[in-house]
Amino acid sequence: MPRIFSCAIILLAILISSNSARTAPKAELWPRWQKHDPASQQKIDHGAWDRFLKQNVVVQHPSGINRVRYQTFNPDDQKSLKNYLQSLQALAISDYNRKEQKAYWINLYNALTVDLIISRFPVGSIRDINISPGLLARGPWGAKLLTIEGERLSLDDIEHRILRPIWRDNRVHYALNYASLGSPNLQPAAYTSENSETLLEQGAREFVNHPRGVAIQNGKLQVSSIYVWFQEDFGHGAADLMEHWQEYAEPALAGALEKYQGGLAHDYDWRLNGVDAMP
Repeated sequence: MPRIFSCAIILLAILISSNSARTAPKAELWPRWQKHDPASQQKIDHGAWDRFLKQNVVVQHPSGINRVRYQTFNPDDQKSLKNYLQSLQALAISDYNRKEQKAYWINLYNALTVDLIISRFPVGSIRDINISPGLLARGPWGAKLLTIEGERLSLDDIEHRILRPIWRDNRVHYALNYASLGSPNLQPAAYTSENSETLLEQGAREFVNHPRGVAIQNGKLQVSSIYVWFQEDFGHGAADLMEHWQEYAEPALAGALEKYQGGLAHDYDWRLNGVDAMP
């Protein structure tokens, strides 16, 4: 079968498959957050978040998914996390350069997500935290939980109105963690202007090469629903998506993808990424 034709079939399968439906917002720029200072040498201290992650993220779990020790958090952990979130909200982030801003928004998103979980623990899934406005809304993503430079922001604002449209870097999807088993790994280190490229590349490789990311199982290509929800960020069509997977795939997976001509399925596991969660 010609390569272009097989890719068209894959794309069609992606678009019609709905076994893990979620309506993802489009990337729509909030112009107010474009402001930055290219000449700025200011650095943001993410040390508190870095220590928190190193203490509470389990990186050698048998599942191959980084897990979080939600059940062992103590009041000091929670206080440290809330103080960190307050410190980030007190910054005039528009006065920083783009690299510092990118790390800032990623860390802010992930720290707020963890704070949401531990403030309501035990909870089976982040989708059970129904605080978003709207009768049909589910989860916490639409709730305005932060105040930055006098503006009220939600998790959706950070992801879809700031990070995605400003940086146009599809690796951001490997950095943001939804506190779920289907999500790319929460890294055991805070993002900084110095390590962001390394962590973004690491996150992409870890996810693509884990079965929840991309896998050929029983002769069928199975991928994460992230690639469906945000297909526009990974290129203009199925060929671009396949090229992206092959860029990060280990040799065996890359070779299998190169020869693959069948259909496709996608899925996403919304169960909490706690240490005790199965599998």
